[in-house]
Amino acid sequence: MFNFITEVRCKTILIRVIMNKFQKETLKRRLLKLAILKSTGAPAELALRFEISERSVKRIVRELREDGINLRYSQLSQSYVTDQDFQ
Repeated sequence: MFNFITEVRCKTILIRVIMNKFQKETLKRRLLKLAILKSTGAPAELALRFEISERSVKRIVRELREDGINLRYSQLSQSYVTDQDFQ
């Protein structure tokens, strides 16, 4: 019985890790699409839209920049923007 419970817990943890990676990639794509449209809003607004923390938004932005995407925050449009075209 103990082995079964341990196995179920390990599988549950593995599923959570996979879901988190999938969710993060989905959020990256959504943020990038909004940045192309120049309609992300401020980080706090984006956090509310994505239902995550503002810190998570900034972490995702950092990861996109580390991936080589020219992403910056424009005070004028109050949005993250990018000059790159993506398909």
